[in-house]
Amino acid sequence: MLRALILWFFLALPAFAASLSREQVADIVVAPYAVGDEINEKGVWQLRNSGGGEAGYVFETGELAPLPGFSGKPINMLVMLDLEGRFIDVKLISQHEPVFVSGLGEAPFREFLEQYRGHSINEPIVVGTPYGGAGSGSDLVYLDGVTKATASVRIAHESILAATLAVAREKMKGIQSGPPPKPDPDHREQLDWQGLIEAGLVGRLRVTNAEEDAAFDNTKWAADDATVDSDPNGLYLDLYAIDLGPGSIAKAALSPETYAETRRFLSRAPDDELYLLIEAGRQGLVSEDFVRNTAPDRISAQQDGLPLALRDADILAQLAKDAPATLEDATKMVVRLDRRLGFDPSRDWELTAQAVRLHGMFQPEAGEAKFSLTMKTPERFFVFPQVPEALPPWREALRNRATDLWVLSGFLVLLFGALLLQSRLAALRLFTPVRLAILAITIGFVGYWGQGQLSIVTPIAVIRALTGNGSLEVLLYDPFSLLIWAAAILGFLLWGRGFFCGWLCPYGAIQEFAHHIGRFLNLPKWEPPRSLAQALLWTGPVALAVLTGIALVTPDHIEKAVEVEPFKTAITTHFARPWPYVLWAAGWIAVSMVWFKGFCRSVCPLGAAMRLGGLLRLRSWIPRRADCGSPCQLCKVRCNYGAIAKTGQIRYSECFQCLDCVKIHDDPKLCVPLVLAAKKGKRGPGLREAAE
Repeated sequence: MLRALILWFFLALPAFAASLSREQVADIVVAPYAVGDEINEKGVWQLRNSGGGEAGYVFETGELAPLPGFSGKPINMLVMLDLEGRFIDVKLISQHEPVFVSGLGEAPFREFLEQYRGHSINEPIVVGTPYGGAGSGSDLVYLDGVTKATASVRIAHESILAATLAVAREKMKGIQSGPPPKPDPDHREQLDWQGLIEAGLVGRLRVTNAEEDAAFDNTKWAADDATVDSDPNGLYLDLYAIDLGPGSIAKAALSPETYAETRRFLSRAPDDELYLLIEAGRQGLVSEDFVRNTAPDRISAQQDGLPLALRDADILAQLAKDAPATLEDATKMVVRLDRRLGFDPSRDWELTAQAVRLHGMFQPEAGEAKFSLTMKTPERFFVFPQVPEALPPWREALRNRATDLWVLSGFLVLLFGALLLQSRLAALRLFTPVRLAILAITIGFVGYWGQGQLSIVTPIAVIRALTGNGSLEVLLYDPFSLLIWAAAILGFLLWGRGFFCGWLCPYGAIQEFAHHIGRFLNLPKWEPPRSLAQALLWTGPVALAVLTGIALVTPDHIEKAVEVEPFKTAITTHFARPWPYVLWAAGWIAVSMVWFKGFCRSVCPLGAAMRLGGLLRLRSWIPRRADCGSPCQLCKVRCNYGAIAKTGQIRYSECFQCLDCVKIHDDPKLCVPLVLAAKKGKRGPGLREAAE
């Protein structure tokens, strides 16, 4: 019965939280606003004012735009948006970015999010700072980034924009958002430059100097362009725009070299739509202070009245040989638009060029006029995907980690097979190098790559779920760790705790390598006195009991309490944390150089939980002889874990399945009874096999 209960306990495995509940959202939203009705199952709620009237929307970015962060996991933020599309507030819910988890801390990230307040989704907002005078007169709204965390804040910004535009399109503009069309790779048309123009595939915006001047009539900037008087019919703006997403169009517009470069770019960024912009007038496309690979400061775009995130693709374009000669010396730029943010190239959208005039000599005041070109690429160049049925989060997680899971499965099958043939494995002449190679895979692939370091957090989450304070679905969102838990549970049945603790724990494997380094450096080897060793065996269970109590009584403190495990510091964050955490994790590794796997054999609360799992063991798998313990003590002396009693019996609750005693038992040159029997030329009477 006890084994059945323990098996049920470990099979009830855990994961990441779903959308915030209404109560959780209400705790974040502050007066004069309050949370109204739930709009959909993706974490979108009505926002009400103090009088109960509709004031806007409040939603999570993690559900609407789960763009993976630098850590590989989405950054989840709560956005409050009014009915006019202005940001009321943006608050951080959760993030796993290493630079903010430790090091910088979350404070600069939260300060970055405060900059959205008061800005509108109708403004072209970018992360960064204007270069030189590039911001003068520009429509762009610049948000100060976070030094040393540029990638993370840009991803957060894109998540906010994507989620906000999804809500705006569906709830504020009456347009249902769905998967955007993508260029059809199988569509072929024989086109040249003349064919592009005749088919209407080249957008063109012509603005004369006189027309540009008229836009500034009756303003203080009316007389600030001397060129108008000398050449009123000359072209101020002669803008061409061509969609480079469809291959047939791109091949007709570009030189072979540039065409190949755009295809390479799109293979790396398949969600981007590239556009070629050519300006043959005198306005140009950007200011003289523009820096490549940033948002153009004189060109903007919008669709359905909402801004589009336009950005330079940093491609130096060359045109096809049959392009008009007048365009040879024109200004060219390839820009990118992200279809993940709702852009649909097959529907009307506007490309807007900004004319800027400066008035005054000292700190001149900028004025602007806008000229727009409506663009649309025919539907025949695209494929329109069906709206996919939303997968349950656990299935999405399985799909995202399919390759890692297949590799891990192969590794586990080979490991199980090797350990089932443990006598042959232990008999290998190069057994130690083979074991270290397996442990290296555990550290590199299971630990650092797969982030499969199991933690006491999982059993504690199960306990909390059983008491009504959580969900048993948690680990389904992390299938990689779930598979390791499944292997560990199977290992309980065959070998006890030793399968995981001895072969699959990345931090334990690091300690074992530290032990070998200590031997290489001729450091002294220390073992605690017997009385102290017995006492240290209780530190892990005590730590487990304390953590369980904290989780049930004061759950708000459990995240700090579980830092007794150094796994997060050593494996999850690669030691990129404040020095007390690093000292704790690295200190135990250093201790292992003289005291073999000291953390595993003492403080580790996960190891204590694994001892409980070890009660499921169905057999005594380590062979023993009647001579083991009396008179032979060789296995006991050689056991680094102190898992063999004086009687020769194996204490499986402390055994890490290193196979050292198996190697001794089966080796006629190492096993003392076998050596004595060989000398006598016969099998001694005390050499009968006996199970523990």
